Amino acid sequence: MTTPEVQTGVLRVGDVEYAAIDNLAHRYGLTVKRIADGETITGSFWGEPEAGIKGLSVFVRSDTPIHSMLHEISHIICMCDERRKHLDRNAGSDDLEESAVCYLQIILADFVLGVGRFRLMQDMDNWGYSFRLGKTENWFSGDAGDAREWLVDYGLIDGADGPLFRLREAGKLCG
Repeated sequence: MTTPEVQTGVLRVGDVEYAAIDNLAHRYGLTVKRIADGETITGSFWGEPEAGIKGLSVFVRSDTPIHSMLHEISHIICMCDERRKHLDRNAGSDDLEESAVCYLQIILADFVLGVGRFRLMQDMDNWGYSFRLGKTENWFSGDAGDAREWLVDYGLIDGADGPLFRLREAGKLCG
């Protein structure tokens, strides 16, 4: 996956009410730290304007895509405590956990006023997420059973895809 040079029409942090972002993050005990426009984004794996992660914080600017911010929030939620303690830029997940992160970010989009899962999936497609069934929506509705099961098994969503607003438990095997 590479970040496209131009992401026209993609929702950005500056396009939504910051309170909605802040409220979602706080439900998980996380912090979204706003970086001034033009400043380097701490912990960004893909580089600006993509979100960065370090510990229990996600770093964004007003031009950071919402899908990037939700993806990094979901990484922190899905990783085990041991990895979270040393988190700086690289989430270090395996393929199944990465799929679970993608699934969770779609669910969480419904909790950010003005975003929603369908808009987020369009933005994911525009960014270049790659799934076996092509479009993100096709993957989410038809090929993401393993990701959904992973999230249920780790106690992060319920059987109806509702987020449980807790981090992956420390007692769960770190892999």
